[in-house]
Amino acid sequence: MRFVASRIVGLIVVAFVALYWPQLSWPAEAADSPPLLTLDEAIQIAIANNRSLKIASLDVDKSKWQVAAAKTHRLPTMNAYLLGVADLTSPTFSFKQGTFGYIGKIPIPTENTNIPLSQGPTGYALAQVAQPLSQLYKIHLFIREQQLSSDLASQEYRGKRQSVVSDVKEAYYAVLQTESALDAAKTTVTEYQETDRVALEYISQEAVLKSESLEVKAKLAQSQHEVVVLEDNLETQKEHLNDLLGRDLETDFRTEPVPPVSPEETNLKLAQQTALSQRPEIKEAEINVQRADYDRKLAKAQYIPDVAATFQYFTPINTQILPQNIASAGGELNWEVFEWGRRKDEVNQKKVTLDQSRYQLKEAQSKVVLDVNNRFRKLEESRSLLAVAQAARDAADEKLREVNDKFKQKAVLLRDVLQQQAAVANADHDYEQALLSFWSAKAEFEKALGEE
Repeated sequence: MRFVASRIVGLIVVAFVALYWPQLSWPAEAADSPPLLTLDEAIQIAIANNRSLKIASLDVDKSKWQVAAAKTHRLPTMNAYLLGVADLTSPTFSFKQGTFGYIGKIPIPTENTNIPLSQGPTGYALAQVAQPLSQLYKIHLFIREQQLSSDLASQEYRGKRQSVVSDVKEAYYAVLQTESALDAAKTTVTEYQETDRVALEYISQEAVLKSESLEVKAKLAQSQHEVVVLEDNLETQKEHLNDLLGRDLETDFRTEPVPPVSPEETNLKLAQQTALSQRPEIKEAEINVQRADYDRKLAKAQYIPDVAATFQYFTPINTQILPQNIASAGGELNWEVFEWGRRKDEVNQKKVTLDQSRYQLKEAQSKVVLDVNNRFRKLEESRSLLAVAQAARDAADEKLREVNDKFKQKAVLLRDVLQQQAAVANADHDYEQALLSFWSAKAEFEKALGEE
């Protein structure tokens, strides 16, 4: 009984291992496969780590600090000046007898007197506090101009970010296309290997010529070479994508297939309006118009005199005769009365710059509309070409299946099979190129809309 029981337990264990061993071993295999990288994940990684994007982001941070620094000009300025010297000569003050009059019959001073300015090193200390008054209007204009510069840096960052996202999409699609082409090339190799096997059997039966078998081997070697080339291209493209993502070039990953096509874009007018409201170039041109206007206002503000409320404190150091601790408060005015028409010339120059920026805004709007129209048409063309390539590939695959069936029945020549296999390879290549062209056109169209 114990023997029978042990046999039953052993059979159960063997059956369990046979049934569940694939599931038990699957995690180890999955652990060896590279991690999946979706397109959305690639975009988020690039936004977080792309080096050129980080540089543009730091420009935005710098512009914000410039705005904060400009705002401090509204507050009082506090300056201190300290001078320490050693006299090379001995300056003295000479007072003759009776210079300050008489007290009774006694002259003041009673005799000629020389008083030295100081004994040893001397100097003076000066402290000043000035609160700008009339300059506050100019400072306001300057701060607003700095804020516009910060807004401009933000728009430049947005433009750089959209370019990076578009580059990531194109690089991702290129990897996908190469992976698909590599799969097709490996399938072609498998087909040539099968054809070579059948050809060897037919040679033994003297059904085909040896030259035809050698031609199959040549085709097989060419297909294997194409596999090697595609594998090398795939590694290069992955390194390029990793560089865009700002991570180690050797980081391995696998891509996620994307749908062959996307919904059609039917409303060109809506696309134009979207681009005009979202494109960073338009925002930058609008900001430049505002900056030019503030520049003009700043130039006109130069006609306003600089008026400030001031407080000063002055004290000489190590002197015997000068007054000590002199404090004063009052107003300060600084104005260049006559400047030979320079202010007027500068105002006119700023007006011309303002007119230029307005024309540049209109030019940017026109270029954006042209770009959207062109990308829209290119996307339609690539979509149509993809449909043509898909139909041609389906037809070539079906014809190859028919030719292979006839060849096995010895109804066609081996040369016909080889020709059709080459036609299938060409059709697959055309389809992959059309697919890459479509998704590249899609990425460019989204970039033209100002989207990510």
